[in-house]
Amino acid sequence: MAKSDQPTTIKKYANRRLYNTGTSTYVTLEDLASMVKDGEDFLVYDAKTGDDITRTVLAQIIFEQENKAGQNLLPTTFLRQLIRFYGDSMQMVVPKYLEASIDTLTREQEKFRKQLTNTFASGPFAPLEEHVRRNMEMFERTFSMFKPFVPQRTTATAPPPEEHEKTAGEPVEADNIDDLRKQMKDMQDRLDRMSKEPGKE
Repeated sequence: MAKSDQPTTIKKYANRRLYNTGTSTYVTLEDLASMVKDGEDFLVYDAKTGDDITRTVLAQIIFEQENKAGQNLLPTTFLRQLIRFYGDSMQMVVPKYLEASIDTLTREQEKFRKQLTNTFASGPFAPLEEHVRRNMEMFERTFSMFKPFVPQRTTATAPPPEEHEKTAGEPVEADNIDDLRKQMKDMQDRLDRMSKEPGKE
């Protein structure tokens, strides 16, 4: 939990120094990483322009942590796939999916620790595989929200009730739906490989 109701303001100056306005001291990326781990929320602003650069600084913290020996959390396959999503039609869905996924992992981390301890002999990453499977189900439900925006086939008159009942269970004949399903299946395959080979670069 955060230590205060309002996030601490961090100012970044042109010389790249970070200033914590709450403690009136200069801090480092390592200090900010400790604040995150302690549950202390903060926002980082460019001291000259006033722009919110929190996202960039958090990314720099992750980069610093990833460069430490034995600290790697992000597999190379995940990073490559993440890069591919930039500019892709899936880009608008990915942030919410990742946010929900890490939120679930955070809330259930203690349960995962116990499962990893109890099931280590049969496969230490089985709980994570189940977590990925559940997230993919959530991902599929998320895609269903986009179906109303799929162009429908226009007809002069509505089909008779018996014909509607006959075709109600058939899939919508839209190329973009097929493409989304294929992309979703490809993502699921990659996530499955990630969970089964976590240490493989």
